[in-house]
Amino acid sequence: MVLALTVCGIVVLLVVVGLFVFGLRRRLIQRSGGTFDCSLRQGVPEGTDTGGKGWGYGVARYSGDRVEWFRVFSYAPRPRQVLERSAIEVAGRRLPEGEEELALLSDAVVLACVHRGTRLELAMSEDALTGFLAWLEAAPPGQRVNVA
Repeated sequence: MVLALTVCGIVVLLVVVGLFVFGLRRRLIQRSGGTFDCSLRQGVPEGTDTGGKGWGYGVARYSGDRVEWFRVFSYAPRPRQVLERSAIEVAGRRLPEGEEELALLSDAVVLACVHRGTRLELAMSEDALTGFLAWLEAAPPGQRVNVA
């Protein structure tokens, strides 16, 4: 009986510590400011929609001339994807379709991009999209920017 209570106590403690670390990681990512909720899908063939599959929910952070994307449900301290401003080409935008409406946040807009030859899609709120496009257009003089 004592062993079972000890094991249950340890399991509960580990769950609480795990949740605390998730919250702490999110606070550390947001500490420097310039963050927004952003879902990411990579390797999307041009002109096709694969439904809601492949979307990763995350937090993006502006860092100079880069956007760093972190998965929400991860303990990794480093970004999963780094997008350089000079290498991002915006191909278009659209509203979520079909199963995507269930996989993404309710007010999301999907932005199709090409980054270093790889097609990817970013889903974010309309306000975050306005800020993202303004950040792209605010590139230093002489830097090529392609915003559709």
